[in-house]
Amino acid sequence: MDRTIYRFDQLQMNAFGGEGERMPARAAGRARVVRPRIGVIYNPRSHRNRGQDLDCTQGADITVAQPKQREDIATALAEFAERGIDYLIINGGDGTVRDVLTMGQGVFGANWPALAILPKGKTNALNVDLGAPAGWNLADAIAAYGDGKRIVRRPLEVVREGAGEPPMIGFIFGAGGFTLGVETGQDAHKLGFFNSLAVGVSGAWGLAQALFGSDENKWRRGTGMVLEYLPSREPVPRSRHGNQQRRAFLLSSTLRKMPGGIQLFGPERDGLKLCLLDKPLRRIIVSAPAILFGWRPAWLGEAGFHQLDAEAFSVDIDEAVILDGEAFPPGRYIIGQGPELTFVTP
Repeated sequence: MDRTIYRFDQLQMNAFGGEGERMPARAAGRARVVRPRIGVIYNPRSHRNRGQDLDCTQGADITVAQPKQREDIATALAEFAERGIDYLIINGGDGTVRDVLTMGQGVFGANWPALAILPKGKTNALNVDLGAPAGWNLADAIAAYGDGKRIVRRPLEVVREGAGEPPMIGFIFGAGGFTLGVETGQDAHKLGFFNSLAVGVSGAWGLAQALFGSDENKWRRGTGMVLEYLPSREPVPRSRHGNQQRRAFLLSSTLRKMPGGIQLFGPERDGLKLCLLDKPLRRIIVSAPAILFGWRPAWLGEAGFHQLDAEAFSVDIDEAVILDGEAFPPGRYIIGQGPELTFVTP
């Protein structure tokens, strides 16, 4: 995570300028064609991209864009749509995926081409969920269009109320201790730890702080947040422990599998899921390794650890939130599910 707070309202979401206009594009995954028209978003700033695998993109039906700024992504996607692409390959990490999906709303609407994700960033949680190998490269993705598997996922749709911004589209939304963990993970990246190893390093540090720190420790004091189910506006369950207006940890995702094999949401399943920790009681912290790998004692909910499902929910929060590795401003956020997207894997 860059130590800045991003705002998508500062970007041109629709490359054609007309609000709500959509360029025509092929239906997402509805039919495989013999010679697909392929668009590649190649993030030259991603951790593992060095330009060495672009030789396979010289065909007439393959167009490569290397956007240098977020603003360039919308323009590149609009050009792909004009060409009527059947297949969009995103060569970058989770942050690149978030930016492409967010910018692509104004281009593809609900009519996305088939997608492939290459694990080239510092964090690649979506790729872990889809089950593509860590070494999957651009040539492999191009070849997989014809005979690879198709997996459907719905991302999160995140709206900051009153900001006048289009929805952000991503897969992992979090706050509180999760924000602190992402910051620690960035420090782990600087030391050479990436993907599941970085998750392990930041998780171990957070557990140590929550276990041995005082209640004034930032890992223990929690973050001011109020959560409601939508559309009912019923309060999301909370235990009696700690300040009722604060929670220690919030994570939400539509992914089935998480990096490192951790089971924060319980058994694998589709849909929008939440993991909440009201207050880091030492009983929970000591049990955390077992809980993360599937132990479900009956006392967890009463102790303030919740694994929930929701159609949608809102969170009114007084500190920054994280969407796929980047920080966004405090405020009231509406979190639901976005369009069905079809991903190609080997």
